[in-house]
Amino acid sequence: MKIRFAAEAKAEIAAFVLDEGGKLPVAAHQFDEASGGLLTEAASTGRFSAKAGQVAVIVLPKGSAAKRAVLIGGGPPDKRDGRVLERIGGSFIKSQGASGFKTASFHIGDAEMAAQIGAGMRLAAYRFDAYFTKKKPDALPSLNGVTLISDDTKAAKAAFAPFDAAVDGTYFARDLVNEPPNVLYPASFAKRLEALETHGLEVEVLGEKEMKKLGMGSLLGVGQGSVKESKMAIMRWHGGKKGEKPVALVGKGVCFDTGGISLKPGAGMEDMRGDMGGAAAVSGTMLALARRKAKANVVGLVGLVENMPDADAIRPGDILTSASGQTIEVQNTDAEGRLVLADVLWYAQTHEKPKAIVDLATLTGAIVVSLGHHHAGLFTGHDEMADALTKAGQASGERVWRLPMGAEYDRLLKSKFADMRNIGGRAAGSITAAQFLKRFVADDMPWTHLDIAGVAWVNGEKEPTDPSWASGFGPRLLNQWIADNYEG
Repeated sequence: MKIRFAAEAKAEIAAFVLDEGGKLPVAAHQFDEASGGLLTEAASTGRFSAKAGQVAVIVLPKGSAAKRAVLIGGGPPDKRDGRVLERIGGSFIKSQGASGFKTASFHIGDAEMAAQIGAGMRLAAYRFDAYFTKKKPDALPSLNGVTLISDDTKAAKAAFAPFDAAVDGTYFARDLVNEPPNVLYPASFAKRLEALETHGLEVEVLGEKEMKKLGMGSLLGVGQGSVKESKMAIMRWHGGKKGEKPVALVGKGVCFDTGGISLKPGAGMEDMRGDMGGAAAVSGTMLALARRKAKANVVGLVGLVENMPDADAIRPGDILTSASGQTIEVQNTDAEGRLVLADVLWYAQTHEKPKAIVDLATLTGAIVVSLGHHHAGLFTGHDEMADALTKAGQASGERVWRLPMGAEYDRLLKSKFADMRNIGGRAAGSITAAQFLKRFVADDMPWTHLDIAGVAWVNGEKEPTDPSWASGFGPRLLNQWIADNYEG
């Protein structure tokens, strides 16, 4: 769906934002007069109170400049932040995207507001229906474009460009998470990343032979039960000063997770197609940065494996040697994501020499119990990073919440047979997972772990800007964080 900006436009649908408790905007007056006051009536009767995202549809008389008028609740003007603006745009698409009409004009004078509403429209317009062979015509989207009417078209276009790039990253992440595991596995995932070179990224892919030489026994241990070869992909964006250290983004890419020998229950296992949500987030972020030509050096690294219960799969009780040289007693093969990240974090530090690292992973069910589906869990010992990521989360709509870390949790990882075990028990499961990862990061390295298990995909009712099973969480957050902190 195309988003355009103009000073005026003719369209089949004319949409207007109303302040909660306010009057019709001036732009709606001509439609109100031509319809004999129908818009005023719709805005003042019934249950439409202009709460953020509420929608009222008015059929206009023949001869009107449009066939339909749509009133969108904007809520109180003083509480209209980016999330509200995106919800306004998303609510419009959810209401009118399959209305049967092809064109719409959306009247919102302020350029910055128009840009964020346009981003919300794009987020809401996402579809993943490639595998349906029969599609009912009345269920297909009809709206092929929206023109946002702004007081300053040039400023609106400029403000929309970075949002547009970030949404491209979100779309890419959603596509990756939504793909079935027989289509998206380590090698095919890596090929999709290699295709990003057309956007200016430099992409390198390591196979099992190369990773074995590097001593990445922790990552390779997870994948050894699968017939699909494990991979690690490194995506580099050189947009900053030459020679300046990059920011590193690390993602867990378990393309399907059966739990291995510690097999998961059958009910709901199909959702484990999304256990590569961290890798999808990193990949989408790298696309977003390339699309908007970000003025920063950034490297994205993703460990791509399958966790399968083959005769050659790792067993509870096995001891793996990581690339860092530390040994890990595997007590549960379903705590595999941290085994992948351990080696990728090591590679990021030893080979890319970053100035800071953020890793993302659908790591623990415990984080869902803690935070539900509205915040990712944030773990770090670096207050400045925590504050910056929290601020970026609020601005982008992809929110994070900081949880504690400490030596008392670290002791739960003590093993009788190796340097550590890969689980800490039922208590504080998300925290002990973060403590495990911390052992593979240098003490002086600014590092943050984001557990996105509760936000990478959600079943049930969600925001109109989040229409698919996969949310695509991550690219907008990280894009905002990098723009705010690493671009001059």
